[in-house]
Amino acid sequence: MVVMKKIDRAVQFLTQNPQLLICPHCQEPLNLSDYHLTCAHGHQYDLSKKGTLYLMRRAVTSDYDSPEMWQARRQMLSAGLFDGILEAINEALPNDSQIILDIGCGEATPLARLAQLRHNEGDRYLGFDISKDAVNLATQHDLAAFFCLADLANLPYQDRSVDAMIDIFSPSAYQEFNRVLKDDGLLLKVIPGADYLGQLRRLLYPDVNDQHHRYSNAKVRELFFKHYPDAKEVKVNYTFPLTPALFPQLLAMTPLQWGASAERIATALAQGLREITVDVSLLVAQKQK
Repeated sequence: MVVMKKIDRAVQFLTQNPQLLICPHCQEPLNLSDYHLTCAHGHQYDLSKKGTLYLMRRAVTSDYDSPEMWQARRQMLSAGLFDGILEAINEALPNDSQIILDIGCGEATPLARLAQLRHNEGDRYLGFDISKDAVNLATQHDLAAFFCLADLANLPYQDRSVDAMIDIFSPSAYQEFNRVLKDDGLLLKVIPGADYLGQLRRLLYPDVNDQHHRYSNAKVRELFFKHYPDAKEVKVNYTFPLTPALFPQLLAMTPLQWGASAERIATALAQGLREITVDVSLLVAQKQK
């Protein structure tokens, strides 16, 4: 059996799904020729050996651009940390074939797990992130997908080109989301609840007066419903078991550790946790024509 190179898989995907991408500089359609995409104004983008595109107007630095963090995230999500969330997303999606875009896809395990749940060979998946390490890892999945580096405030996708968008803990640019969504398309946004990773939060920030000791999603939720007043909210809450090997990976994958002292992190690693709570709200909105 001949294994197709990643760059050739990308060419195949773009050939089967033409008129999907736009130039981030001038918003003109991008057309594929060999391993290059060009727009009417002559801007050219070359596919990498991994089959990805750099579609950002400028480089962006991020605390998330850490190979160790993405590897830890892959291990945790492959173990099933987000499976309950993805099951709720799958239930909210139509059964017919969809073009699904993951906003801030990271290393793309959620997309791969969702594809396993859906069992729909007609589905096509898109993902982007600002982290090159994450996007490169994303291409390792055996998935009918195309990944690129892009900015959510300047999405490189054509108007009304996507059936559904998934936004798991990522920021939002609702004007851009509405531009890219098809009429009656779905936006599925996942936001943390007050007890999301609560055991770890209290372990790292035991002081009740610490700003990190508690979390509220009120502002994010309020803004979402301001844009989509008819949206639905689905509560998802479950407990995920942790092994001694998984706990350090959980700690490495979450931004919760960024504000903690070295002493608290060391204490957390020594103490560990046997389980962690996944507490989120899935907000589901249909684009209005």
